[in-house]
Order: sequence, then C-alpha cells, then structure tokens
Amino acid sequence: MIKLLKPLSVALVLGFAIPTFAETPQLDALDSTPNTLHGVDGLHQGRVPLGTVSPNTLRTFVSVVDLVRRDYVTEVNDEQLFENAMSGMLTKLDRNAEFLNETAFTNLKSFTAGNIASVGITAVWQEADNHWVVTAIAEGSPAQQAGIAVGDYLHQIGENKLGMSQNANDIAQMLGGIAGTQVDVTYSKAGRFKQTTTLQRTQVLATHIETLVYDGVAVIKLPVFQTTTREQILNSLARANVPISGIILDVRNNPGGVFESAGQVVSLFLRGQTVAKVAGRSGVERVLATEGSPLLETLPLMVLQNRYSASAAEVMASSLKDQKRALIVGETSYGKGSVQSVIPIADNQAVKLTTAHYLTASEKPIDKVGVVPDVAFRVLTTDLQSSATDDWLQQALVLMAPAKLETGIRFDPVGGF
Repeated sequence: MIKLLKPLSVALVLGFAIPTFAETPQLDALDSTPNTLHGVDGLHQGRVPLGTVSPNTLRTFVSVVDLVRRDYVTEVNDEQLFENAMSGMLTKLDRNAEFLNETAFTNLKSFTAGNIASVGITAVWQEADNHWVVTAIAEGSPAQQAGIAVGDYLHQIGENKLGMSQNANDIAQMLGGIAGTQVDVTYSKAGRFKQTTTLQRTQVLATHIETLVYDGVAVIKLPVFQTTTREQILNSLARANVPISGIILDVRNNPGGVFESAGQVVSLFLRGQTVAKVAGRSGVERVLATEGSPLLETLPLMVLQNRYSASAAEVMASSLKDQKRALIVGETSYGKGSVQSVIPIADNQAVKLTTAHYLTASEKPIDKVGVVPDVAFRVLTTDLQSSATDDWLQQALVLMAPAKLETGIRFDPVGGF
C-alpha cells in the first residue's frame, strides 16, 4: 500500500560544496545551526550525531563524485549525479523505497489509489536471439519516451534477471503494478551496450470485476483492490441473477491496492474479527478490523492466488485463512507485506519510504514470506496467460463442489438477499 503524507517533520540534509579532487572536503555543515530549507519546517542542515557518518566516508563520497565529473566517458550533470545517489541510497534499503523527482511525484499524485498500470512494453522470448525481445511499444508510453523500441532486448526488470525460465505473464506482471509506481528496466539495442532506465507505470489498465457462475459457484476475479471493490462484488452478484451456493475469490496477478478495501471485502464474510495489523518501529500501530454486516457470511468461500498476488490481496487471504473462513488454493503469494509512505520533501519532490509492515491477525509476517496455500496447485503450462490457466480454476471448482450449499442464495439487486 502507498499513502501520501504531509511534508516531513524531521529530516536531515548534509550540505557541503563539492571540492576539486585535490581539495579537502569542507565539513562545516556537520556543526551548523539548524535552519529551514526550501520553506519546509524541520528540513535543515543540522548536527549529525557522533558516529553516524564519519568524515572519511564523506570525503570518499565527494571524491567519487569529483572523479565521475572529471573522468567519466561522457559529460555528466551534477544534479543528475546527486539524484542518482539519492535513488541508489533508497533502493538499497529495500525493493520498494525510491526517490521521486518532480515528474514522478506529479504523476503519482494524479492517480486514484488502486489503479493498475503498465509502462507500455510487450515482449516475447525469441529462441533464435536467446533473449526477451520487445515486440510492441504503446504510443506515448513511458517506454517510448525513454527511447525503448521494437527489437530491443530486455535483460532485467527490477531485481529480476530475465531468461528462458520466465513466461509472458511473468514479464507482464513485473512491468505492471499500481499506477504511479516505478520500475527499473535494463535493455539494449540487439545486445549492444546495456542501459537501465526508470519507468513510471502510467498506462492505466482496465480494472473491472468479472464474475462468472459455474453450477452455482460464483468466481469473482479481483484485478486490484479499490475503494469501490466491496460494492462492485455485491453488484456483480446481483447481476448474476442466479442462486449462489459458493464463492471463489480469484486474486491471481492482483498487485494489491487500497489496504482498507481488503478489510471491507473480508467484512463481507466475517463478523467482529481482526483483519490485519500494521507494525512500525514502535510495534503494532494500527489494527484493521471487520465492520458492518457480513452479507455473505453463510456462503462457502475459497481464495485462488498465485505468485503475483501481493499486498492487499495477501492481507485479505491471510485474514480469511487465520480465521479458517476460506480455503486458500494456488501457490504461495508474492510476499509484499510492507507499507510505503510518500513523503514530500522539497521542490515538488518526494521520497517513497517503507514505514511499516503488515502482520496477519495472529501477528505473523507477510513481507518476504507470503501466504502459503492450504492446497498447492502446480503450473501445468509454460505460459500462464494461455487458456491452460483454467486448469487451476477447474481444480478449484472440484474442491468447492462438496462444500457448496444445497440451496443457493439469490442476491437482490436492490441490496439484500
């Protein structure tokens, strides 16, 4: 989950001039009197506590900057160097932290929470080239603006090096995600000189809920968790206009979305239970609980997930599993149980920083662990986007059959049963 915060209240900036290679760095900023920078209260040059950063480390840093400025093969921009340094510092913290420049921050603020978006790249594995090759670039997309073109090779997406072990769905899921977030893509022109660019996911994809009924079992495909997901589920059941004897929530490839929405969905099936907990530096800071009437409380429930079910999708699945309300089937989910806060700093820039972690209702971690299914399914196809994906759905329907209600419940379009 990503949340926007007010300007940072406590921060630290080390201010010093970049010396020439022969000069000794001036470290007076380490002892300077706090003062407001860029009109942001609390953002100041201040005293660094003893032992935090050694003078030798600072000298090394400015020496490296100076060396790059003088000797790199092409001329570099000082502003870009420092932006890269900030990006590197954050991305080394964890896979979700990042520096947002003015363009990225503006784009992020323009999206409604819970949208899914891509960067505009379509690629296929080419045996002859032994590489993933770009086959299409969306007009006006971030990929096109970055100079990626049809025929380019893709080598890495984020932390994931690409090879023949991945499939088309893997590539699509790594490139896609919550709208406004960023992803690093390493590519080359037919194998020549690799370069990495940071692309923002701005190509918004359709996120409507699809409900299909198989012999009384409603299979509800949830592509993402949005503020209206609960209402969309109820409306989709009403439109089905047939008795419902069981429900399968299909969250395969669901990257998450609005945290509170996961709680609202759980509230359709559970009454008076803890959904998840949010823990920060000081321990558990927030408890998300069910609320309202569980309109679907009596219906048998199953959750179908895969390795790309993440964040809010994992919150929902873990809660239903902890309370033994649903059978979880598929494969272990992604393991993205962290909360990112977007904190404005100055000049319309921001830092996306991991500030908390989700815990299950029983206070077990989700991050880097995921939700383990009660029944594991095996991938029977090399391409999860093909019709063979229905193998999993068929297995789920078989498991649901003996648990179905003998007499289904018809949902009233007006708002009741």
